[in-house]
Amino acid sequence: MLLFEAGVSSSPSSSGLENQIFQYIDLHQNEFIQTLKEWVAVESDSIQPRLRQEVIRMVELTADRLRALGATVELVKLGSHKLPDGQSLLLPPLILAELGKDPQKPTVCFYGHVDVQPAKKEDGWKTDPYTLTETDGNLYGRGATDNKGPVLAWINAVDVFRALKLDMPVNFKFIIEGMEEAGSLGLEELIKKENQLFFSDVDYIVISDNLWLSNRKPALTYGTRGNLCFFVEVQCGERDLHSGSFGGIIHEPMTDLIALLDSLVDTSGHILIPGVYDNVASLMEEEKKLYEAIEFDLEEHKNNSGVKKFLYDTKEEVLMHLWRYPSLSIHGIEGAFHEPGIKTVIPARVIGKFSIRQVPHMDISIGERQVIQYLEDVFSKRNSPNKLKVSVPISAMPWVADINSPLYTAARRAIKTVFGQDPEMIRDGSTIPIAQTFQNITRKSVMMLPIGAADDGEHSQNEKISRHNYIQGTKLFATFFLEIAKLHGQLQEASNTMTTN
Repeated sequence: MLLFEAGVSSSPSSSGLENQIFQYIDLHQNEFIQTLKEWVAVESDSIQPRLRQEVIRMVELTADRLRALGATVELVKLGSHKLPDGQSLLLPPLILAELGKDPQKPTVCFYGHVDVQPAKKEDGWKTDPYTLTETDGNLYGRGATDNKGPVLAWINAVDVFRALKLDMPVNFKFIIEGMEEAGSLGLEELIKKENQLFFSDVDYIVISDNLWLSNRKPALTYGTRGNLCFFVEVQCGERDLHSGSFGGIIHEPMTDLIALLDSLVDTSGHILIPGVYDNVASLMEEEKKLYEAIEFDLEEHKNNSGVKKFLYDTKEEVLMHLWRYPSLSIHGIEGAFHEPGIKTVIPARVIGKFSIRQVPHMDISIGERQVIQYLEDVFSKRNSPNKLKVSVPISAMPWVADINSPLYTAARRAIKTVFGQDPEMIRDGSTIPIAQTFQNITRKSVMMLPIGAADDGEHSQNEKISRHNYIQGTKLFATFFLEIAKLHGQLQEASNTMTTN
């Protein structure tokens, strides 16, 4: 059995109980990896309708694993949704599970998802994406880091206490879905419905669905950007036209669309839409120092991305433009010919797709109005007879947490115990709507506790999680249970003392 040194050795700050837990995890790591292999083998792609039964099978497999812990599990039916072609498709059920109801203990709710992004070997994978393959200490497979690996690591950490016949340090609740990659259909409505029921006795909510900032140093995430997505449709007629017969005598929709997209952002990445930056918070000296203190390797990040040059040259500038400033990205054009070769046609209707990653204090409704007004102004100056339509298919608010809450204090202590170093306190440039949804609806303390490294390649070819991170992440979760139980007890005791006095 392969036992890495970091796994066997214990931190000077770890207790006898923690060492017992760590030893068990090390000895059973191959079993944990085998279970992950079984999970990765399920092609639970929620994007493609033909694979919906596989998503449902994955949810049921997860429910069985939770029942094996001794948890009570409810599979909540979410109904169905309509596909673009008008057909109705059943949504996979959502898992609500709980283990333990001791009123003297805090209740920690874990959110995760077991659906995945599409993956095909011919897309550039070195191995079969649905066969977990270990190479050089890395476990390659779709869902390994997003999000099957972290979900299993949390479940395995809970199971360690059961296997060792140890008292569960906290009460556990689980909310696990199968539609995250397709927009978490039905999830927000369910959280609202269950707010005074399932979530009524929850003290803390933990999400592990993002990555560290680096390949080596652990991190705690306290903020994410929001996302405001746009469709820009330009149409000239009902059918495509031959460029030999009509090229040069009509206003082509593609030409209009390219001009509109080109007007959105300049060569330095600055968004050209008036008013976009008005509500972005000013950079204070205290915040600036946070960026300076973070260990961030620009070259490593560049290598992870595969690009040769960033828009900015310093660590601080790159991090600020990933986390605290908005960005605009153009994603694609629908309706244009995109197959190999050339087709000399003028598309009758094209749809450009772009999004703005928003930051705290930016308002979605204001941003939507600013973009639509700007595009309409640019379009009017072209004097085109074509029809312009701008719509917003998806939007999500940014999220920021209190890094001084008990959740973050307990997680910092757990990371120090397992990894022997303090975590980076980071934001995430991407959008994870569920964090803001939980915070807004339940008013509970929410934390993002990643275990994946920056080079894990979530959503990309050759997605992986390292054996080291998967196993150490399991130890981290188990240690966090002990730390949050201890801290919660101290806070309760202090509160009782104040009440008595």
